[in-house]
Amino acid sequence: MWITSQRTGRDRLDHARLAALTHFGECNGRSTGPACDDGGVPEPGTTAVVIVLPDAAPLLDAAARIDPALVRRGVPAHVSLLYPFVPEPALTGQDEKGVRSLAASFPAADLVLEEVVTAPGFVAVTVAGLQPIVDAFRAQWPGLRPYRGRFGARPAAHVTVAMGADDPTAAAHVRAAIGSLLPLRTRAAAVQLVVLTEEGWQSRFTVPLGVPDGP
Repeated sequence: MWITSQRTGRDRLDHARLAALTHFGECNGRSTGPACDDGGVPEPGTTAVVIVLPDAAPLLDAAARIDPALVRRGVPAHVSLLYPFVPEPALTGQDEKGVRSLAASFPAADLVLEEVVTAPGFVAVTVAGLQPIVDAFRAQWPGLRPYRGRFGARPAAHVTVAMGADDPTAAAHVRAAIGSLLPLRTRAAAVQLVVLTEEGWQSRFTVPLGVPDGP
């Protein structure tokens, strides 16, 4: 079954839906966010729960060809399910069990990415088919406000393609480049819990979607 966005590849400006773009791995020298320390860098020990979408990598590659600084080095195309998650020093076995259990309760999904959305400095592609699992993770940890509450209770699921695209011409080039690649089919197959270390973001564990965890 293909899970499809309700849009058809059109490029829209939607500040409410794009307000949530400063998240996992997206703090950089050009921008700061609610989970970033001074200088725009998230602190080591910050965690996130994500779904990596390898087939969406061409979107980031297209943006990098326009300006490599627009794409976060070493961070793959992904959808954040919950960011920031429980800080690493406070993570418990129950938290990890909860991540695994929720991942098991949602099947792997084939997706069609179709809609480019923009806001000042940002270009992204929405992933409506993953909104239910995003909402489930937020409901499981109600004390963890997505993006620390900066952008409301239900920011849209999305893949960020470019950050710091403050030059309207560069942003327009990115929109055009990724628009030519859409619709793009990809598959959500696994959930990862990632941790920021001194060496960068590292996977703590990966669990497949729709597969019950062991006894």
